[in-house]
Amino acid sequence: MATVEITGENFQETVQGDGIVVLDFWAEWCGPCQRFAPIFERVSEENPDVVFGKVDTEAQQELSAALQIQSIPTVMMFRDGLMLARESGLQSGKAINDLIARAKELDMDEARRQIEALRQGGAQ
Repeated sequence: MATVEITGENFQETVQGDGIVVLDFWAEWCGPCQRFAPIFERVSEENPDVVFGKVDTEAQQELSAALQIQSIPTVMMFRDGLMLARESGLQSGKAINDLIARAKELDMDEARRQIEALRQGGAQ
């Protein structure tokens, strides 16, 4: 699956959908980002059932600031609207594939129950 461009306008719609979404926060001037780009593209081709998106931090400064992106490349992974992982620095294809495999195995109903329990505990 080809990667999609993520902007402030389509971010929420993209990450709130069903399934797994992997985002690459990058900039053209960033050397590690340039080295990571073909890895990210290859992993996207290996996982056609996953949405892969790229966020140009220069063009999407407001979105990057809202998500507190402080170093690039940064990879964020969501499943069914929940952020499951956030990794900064140059990642290997194996590391990204491992994150995806763990996300696929995750019991999302149990994850939501745990998050709600944490919220309830924090509200007291």
